[in-house]
Amino acid sequence: MSGSRPTRRRLPHDIPSWIPDGEIYFLTICARERGESVLMEPAGRLVESAVFYHQIQRWFLHLLVVMPDHLHLLASFPATPGLRTTVSAWKSFTAKQSGFRWQTDFFEHRLRAEESFDEKAHYIRMNPVRAGLCEAWPDWPHRWPQ
Repeated sequence: MSGSRPTRRRLPHDIPSWIPDGEIYFLTICARERGESVLMEPAGRLVESAVFYHQIQRWFLHLLVVMPDHLHLLASFPATPGLRTTVSAWKSFTAKQSGFRWQTDFFEHRLRAEESFDEKAHYIRMNPVRAGLCEAWPDWPHRWPQ
């Protein structure tokens, strides 16, 4: 079996019924081609479509940053259709619209009471600065809110 890829387990992403509506999630969604700048050309369309999902209340977007091969967002999700369905539909739409491929799954983490929204937001905002893509957070164009 040398050279074969391990079978990747799918993550459930189902929000347990005991979690109240409106909880904030930190998400990372990666392009299939890691290490390449595949998201820079469609970055504007990714931001526009994420904001559109916010406007139609599919999710409640708090912060979004598009990086060259992944994106981070802080968002809340209504119980229906839920986190997994919403993110999957958005990934499918943006992949068809822009012609690139996302990784099969995504990472999500619900912010707990002891975690600070401001700390996660700062981490996300500083991602392009840490990567050497800009000098300061306001210089990075691929984000929401502006």
